[in-house]
Amino acid sequence: MGFGGRIRERREELGLSRGKLAAMVGVTVSAIGNYESGVSFPKEEILLRLFDCLETDPNTLFQDSFCKDSVILSQTERQLLEGYRGLSARGRESVRSVVDTLCAYRDEMESGPAEPEPRVIPLYRSPAAAGYAAPVFGEDFDYLEVSGEIPPAAEFAVRIQGDSMTPYIADGALAYVNRDPLRPGDVGIFCVDGDIFCKQYDKDPAGTVYLFSLNRARADADVVLTAGSGRTLVCFGRVILRAPPLPGRE
Repeated sequence: MGFGGRIRERREELGLSRGKLAAMVGVTVSAIGNYESGVSFPKEEILLRLFDCLETDPNTLFQDSFCKDSVILSQTERQLLEGYRGLSARGRESVRSVVDTLCAYRDEMESGPAEPEPRVIPLYRSPAAAGYAAPVFGEDFDYLEVSGEIPPAAEFAVRIQGDSMTPYIADGALAYVNRDPLRPGDVGIFCVDGDIFCKQYDKDPAGTVYLFSLNRARADADVVLTAGSGRTLVCFGRVILRAPPLPGRE
């Protein structure tokens, strides 16, 4: 006997008509008829009300319903089900949420940990060089996947043009940059009056800023900004580089 037949059998044992059971469960008489004939299966909330109204154990209704082997709940499973049925609608929803989370965790553990997404940083197309006119950094960039050769602390990269930073940064090489505070002797990426530079930074007590070329044969490409000169200076970040001592401090 299937699930629908057991509903009908239990209803008749209790002396309930289809109309009476329908009223108790909160569905139409035709719905009860469909359950008993196997045309449709009750949703979860209705199924729980059926258990209550028919004063029956789920084992009784589900035995032999879905396969040749009997579907029998263990005592622990029955206790869990009875506790679930005694909860409010919100409580039942919380239980379902926890079960869904645990099942998802189980499936994830069985399938193995997911591969982490590779980290990427912007590689700006506007080059930094001695005297090279370029716009301020904006949306003109590609994404660069961080691999073993890229410093983990890098936040973005720029491609250097020219020989003013050789041999520490060759013409066409990438400079990897983060936004750590800049100290005297650090190499940074600067915008001076709209031009982009990669230079070694220093500042004297009078407030004069010096932007030095690491290639001292290109000292002509140094930039000096005196206090009160009215020139604009913006630092985009510190180049991750072990730089030599500042000129005159060797």
